[in-house]
Amino acid sequence: MLAPLLVAVVYNDGDAQAFVKSCVVSGALGAALFVAFRGGPVEVGHREGFVIVALSWISTVLVSSLPFVFSGVFPSFVDSLFETTSGITTTGASVVSHIEGLPHGILFWRSMTHWLGGIGIVVLSLAVLPLLGIGGMQLYKSEASVVSAEKFAPRVKEMARIIVIVYLVLSFALLVFLVMAGMGIFDAFIHTFGTIATGGYSDKNISVEYFNNPHIEAVIIVFMVVGATNFSLHYRFFHEGYRVYTRDDEFRFYVTVMAVATLVVTFDIAGARFEGFFTALRHGLFQVVSIMTTTGYSTDDFGSWPFLSQMVLFSLMFFGGSAGSTTGAIKCIRLVLLVKIGYREIYRLIHPHAVAPVKLGGKVIPPEVVSAVMGFTFLYITVFMVTSLLLTALGLDILTAISSSAATLGNIGPGLAAAGPASNYAAVPEPGKWLLIFNMLLGRLELYTLLVLLAPAFWRG
Repeated sequence: MLAPLLVAVVYNDGDAQAFVKSCVVSGALGAALFVAFRGGPVEVGHREGFVIVALSWISTVLVSSLPFVFSGVFPSFVDSLFETTSGITTTGASVVSHIEGLPHGILFWRSMTHWLGGIGIVVLSLAVLPLLGIGGMQLYKSEASVVSAEKFAPRVKEMARIIVIVYLVLSFALLVFLVMAGMGIFDAFIHTFGTIATGGYSDKNISVEYFNNPHIEAVIIVFMVVGATNFSLHYRFFHEGYRVYTRDDEFRFYVTVMAVATLVVTFDIAGARFEGFFTALRHGLFQVVSIMTTTGYSTDDFGSWPFLSQMVLFSLMFFGGSAGSTTGAIKCIRLVLLVKIGYREIYRLIHPHAVAPVKLGGKVIPPEVVSAVMGFTFLYITVFMVTSLLLTALGLDILTAISSSAATLGNIGPGLAAAGPASNYAAVPEPGKWLLIFNMLLGRLELYTLLVLLAPAFWRG
């Protein structure tokens, strides 16, 4: 929190004291935990792994909310927690009605939670969740169910080191390009944090639309795509070249869906919302990329677009980008596998006696992984439906309810109707905000990480 503290001191908006208090409290908590849990190697199994991951994210959210609580910029604790959870999980949903009225230090920290959460997400998906047998990266590799801390810690540390280097390089490049495109340095930092982490927090009330600059939009589009691409591909790119992307089934699917959706939306809004094809393409491409990468930036109120475009964007809320990236939602790797499973079943109907294994990247996918992907997708849709029903029961209209459910579970941010880009989540009843907070954490931690802790059998075994 030293960086936002420095920003608060420089701009002198009166929020520096909140960061001083937050630094003292978080430092004391960190020191106490270090002393309490200092010891020799321990065995880390599935049960311990799930608990560690869940508690680490929940505690990070709680500590990160301290500046919001101490500054008093939010009217209630649940609003502070909502904004922080949305930041750390890179969702970008907000309860702030007048963003530009917030102190600079708070704005900086608000967006910085995206950037920090993005690093944590990539480390989690590439290094930790595969060890627990969950997450999209399990399709690429599976590990032993129990590893000692002596083996586990170096593996995670090495992976984290590589990820941080790649993340820092990309972040610096994005910052430079945004400044070159005409964005001020403070705005550039804010949108660097929100773009590379595919989070979507802006320091402007109307998001990227405020700048009305096609060069800035082009830079953000490119880096939203980069942030939603498997970070292991970025690392391999420096050694193997661009073909690491063109050979990857998931990346090809991801780009193809994005291109098709852009064409559909562009033709739908051309004339109906924007004059001229290229203006429609500019806004259509930006919004499709923003939603599919689960970033949530906007260059126009897409809640006012024709119904077809709104439904295309709503559908993309379930896609997400690649496994091993900062993106949320179901993720393309699972959808690729579901398409292959569907094709296999049709093939079996035509050739009943044929042996037709499901392959990904030329390798046969084990039946247990196929089952896990189908189970995850079913569970994801079930959680979405249950959350939508509960939000409707709390008084939200059906379009606001289902889009809020999809947007928070998929870590996207803005939904449609009363939760659209021209509005926010401030009007959601307090029980609904708690539900959406749980939704954001649930989606960010790949469902199972939290849901398994609610099963009595988990604690009995």
